[in-house]
Amino acid sequence: MSSVRTPDPNPGWLAEEELASIRRRLPLLYVEAVPVRCDGMGRVTEVGLLLRVGASGSIARTIVSGRVLFGETLRDALFRHLEKDLGPMAFPQLPASTVPFQVAEYFPTPSPSQFTDERQHAVALAYVVPVTGTTDPRQDALELTWMTPDEAASDAVAAEMEGGRGALVRAALASVGRLS
Repeated sequence: MSSVRTPDPNPGWLAEEELASIRRRLPLLYVEAVPVRCDGMGRVTEVGLLLRVGASGSIARTIVSGRVLFGETLRDALFRHLEKDLGPMAFPQLPASTVPFQVAEYFPTPSPSQFTDERQHAVALAYVVPVTGTTDPRQDALELTWMTPDEAASDAVAAEMEGGRGALVRAALASVGRLS
């Protein structure tokens, strides 16, 4: 099986073959982050969405997302994925609490969940993370687009997002009082 994704320079605790095998048998833990820009009063003014080439070669919008490695704290995993996807100068402001705004369950087949991931069953802890620095998307991200909250929550943008993540962006905006 070939991969179009950029290899992780620190693949963690599983080789690609082991990961594929585990994905067929166990749910995996992920962290997901909706990067935002805030004004001086802490109100969300922009939402950052990544444009990526998926495993199938299709281009879709998405958010920062990645596995929690064995022995890694949620805070460390969140920071690692934000830095990996947005660049080292993004300066994410991690939340004081590691309580997510939502727990998203991804399934490889149709399910009651609105989230899908054809590769696996995954559980993702989702966070809204303010970013104060300069973003320079890395790894397999083609670009990061900053949108107004209304644009990011639109049906058109949700249709461009993979695995139901448009609903997750809307939930993120609702959690910070920015859905109109």
